[in-house]
Amino acid sequence: MYSEDDINSAVAAGAMSAEAASGFRAHMSKVRDLPRGSEENFRLINSFNDIFVTIGVVILLVAVGAIGQAIAGIIAPVEDYSEFFGRLPQPTDAQMAAWQSSREFTEVLTSSLAGLLVAATAWPLTEFFTRKRRMALPSIILLLGFVGGVFFAVFGAGMALAIDGSETVGALMVSFAALVAAGSAYFHWRRFMVPITVAAGAAGVAGTIIGLIVAAIGPNNLNEDVIFGLVFVAGLCVWAFAMRWDISDRERITRRSDVAFWLHLLAAPMIAHPIFALLGVTEGDNLGIGAAVGVLAVYVGFGLVALAIDRRALLVSALVYVLFALTFLFREFGAVELNFALTALVIGSALLSLSAFWQPIRKAVVGVLPDNIQDRLPATDDAPVAAIEPSVA
Repeated sequence: MYSEDDINSAVAAGAMSAEAASGFRAHMSKVRDLPRGSEENFRLINSFNDIFVTIGVVILLVAVGAIGQAIAGIIAPVEDYSEFFGRLPQPTDAQMAAWQSSREFTEVLTSSLAGLLVAATAWPLTEFFTRKRRMALPSIILLLGFVGGVFFAVFGAGMALAIDGSETVGALMVSFAALVAAGSAYFHWRRFMVPITVAAGAAGVAGTIIGLIVAAIGPNNLNEDVIFGLVFVAGLCVWAFAMRWDISDRERITRRSDVAFWLHLLAAPMIAHPIFALLGVTEGDNLGIGAAVGVLAVYVGFGLVALAIDRRALLVSALVYVLFALTFLFREFGAVELNFALTALVIGSALLSLSAFWQPIRKAVVGVLPDNIQDRLPATDDAPVAAIEPSVA
């Protein structure tokens, strides 16, 4: 499988002319009967070797993380709970507090050392498998390992220095670790330009801001609805950032489109989950008919947005909530034995129909939007586009 980046690279190297690249894109759009941008192409696997390498990468990162945990246990050993009580049948409150503090210190040190070793291992592997071999799936895993490792290394170190701190201190440590992780994602992007890296950095920035707000208000003064509200606003900001990348590449033939794809994938659950949680979908069987209808209405709204911007992430992220709502409605109206089957039938048929008629439906949706908005969205038909050099992000 060849990505748009590969085609642009071939043009830049002189192996293919810009006219040939444009003709190839037009031909493939005609063969598939779908405009190029609507396919939401992103490269995940080049060959089975990607899976083979990914398995090796995961095993190695798990191994070095386990080594970090073992080193932490050697540096700061802590007695097992049963051994502690066996040695001290009636420990005092001070002894219990000392044991608890020692255990917490070992846990955060374990997190820090494991994260540090994982991040330190991921970077040189990325130099080879991403920068030299340009392997997609291993690059994604290594990016997640590096940024995640940096986050846990910094968070663990911060908590080790403030082991007896309050929940506010904990929120500040999360914010600081998320900020450093976002910074590491920026340097990773400058070096390797893996599209998912921008989404990882955006997640770090969102975590930093939410953590600072939580620390400023006070964790004890917050309830679940406020947290959901903060996540929702952060999701809208990430979505707006994704649209900025999308607007800069309406034809979706550069790396910017891949960056936007991962940003949309990050923003979608951040937007969908708070909405459906506030509607009561996540509370189990206590969902009312009004809330269930509200879920379907919200999903229709998500569908209109997805059609307009030609991205399907919102529809996928909200799918589980719609399944739950439809199952509830069918059960309420007497279809107890077939409620799941009917739900699956309705959702499956709707998704397949939407996929089959995506373009004409999208054309109708985009057609009612103002001209200045239409000019910023992907075109509803496929016009020939010249190749762009791979150096363009």
